[in-house]
Amino acid sequence: MLVASNMVGSGIFLLPATLAAVGSITTLGWIFATAGALVMARIFGRLARHAPLAGGPISYATVALGPFMGFQATAIYWFSLWMGNIAIAIAAIGYLAEFFPRLAGPSAAAGGAIGLIWLLGAVNIWGPRRVCQLESAAFFCGLVPIVMVIGGGLFYFHPALFAAAWNVTGQPAYRALPPSLVLMFWAFAGIESASIATAVVRDPERNVARATYYGVIIAALIYVVSCSIILGLMPAGELARSTAPFADAIRIAFGPWAAALVGVMALAKVIGSLGGWILLTLETGAAGAEQGLFPRMFGRRNRAGIPVANLLVVEVVMSVGVVATISPTLGRQFGDLISVSVMLSLLLYIYACLAIWHYAAEAPGQFAHDRTYAFVGILFCLAILLLSGTQLLGWTAAVVFITFPFYPLCRGGKRLNSLASGQHD
Repeated sequence: MLVASNMVGSGIFLLPATLAAVGSITTLGWIFATAGALVMARIFGRLARHAPLAGGPISYATVALGPFMGFQATAIYWFSLWMGNIAIAIAAIGYLAEFFPRLAGPSAAAGGAIGLIWLLGAVNIWGPRRVCQLESAAFFCGLVPIVMVIGGGLFYFHPALFAAAWNVTGQPAYRALPPSLVLMFWAFAGIESASIATAVVRDPERNVARATYYGVIIAALIYVVSCSIILGLMPAGELARSTAPFADAIRIAFGPWAAALVGVMALAKVIGSLGGWILLTLETGAAGAEQGLFPRMFGRRNRAGIPVANLLVVEVVMSVGVVATISPTLGRQFGDLISVSVMLSLLLYIYACLAIWHYAAEAPGQFAHDRTYAFVGILFCLAILLLSGTQLLGWTAAVVFITFPFYPLCRGGKRLNSLASGQHD
């Protein structure tokens, strides 16, 4: 459930509008994306079985590829987290705009997103317990829109609308579909959740793999069914302009009262997710500092155990990011942000595949077939990266190159070197 709930987070509540710009042909893309996610689930499961390291792919990158790649993996994951947080804030503003329409404008939406980011940052100052209580309550709220769309939407599904929206781009399918794969893989952001939580999992050699497989399958079913149903409830053009696709779809099926209920529940889920992901961003930076991968200031905690300086840096960076990514529509801004976040996560998944080859050299008998899976995983990640377009590749490359000059400044020494040499605590 940890893996599934991390995947089925805020993305599901705005992703249908983003994919509507391509059309219902994205149903085929879900098949490809799910297959790739299952391959990566196999990779993380095998790594946990052979070497259950806390920190998951970040630690595997350090052990298999050396201190610099460990630092780069941590930095890339940290970048992807706060960029994803901005996307979550934008999704929340989209549903809030259902009740306050002025927030749908670019400037007002940016201001609202920044305010929400700082509000949830303040919640984090109260400590992890409060954040987790908020997210636990939000999880159950988030089930309401999904159940209503899947359960009730089937009775109002129009096959003609779904067929008419098959490919609205006007381009051949081989050109229209590939760029949307990056957006769809946002649905599977969180495959690494069980791997990262290895330190607190009972019998990780067995349970991390099972949790990852089942989490991917649950998330895939929810995304494919709900997104497909919504494309059969609303015209693609109208859906693409929607700031709250679940609420708008339910309005068609059940009326305004249901749309308002769904809007409130989705908003609660997204806000809860934002608080939890900000906490994860802080803990990623703090863990990096404790391992000698990040500057020490990221790991300095106050009496309540909160890395305050870390929090302030993250809040400022995210606020600047909101302004820098302003777009004409919330759906487009959301799509741009999750695309870059996914691209960075794919690099981390490639490092995990390379770690399989490292361990295979040490124990070839235990990894008889896993090198093949690792090779397929690398091809899958590279395919999505290359098909995403030159602009996204450029942004991803820029983030990677930023890590080079910071490595000598951030490297902490002893803790990092011991991890890289395989002397795990």
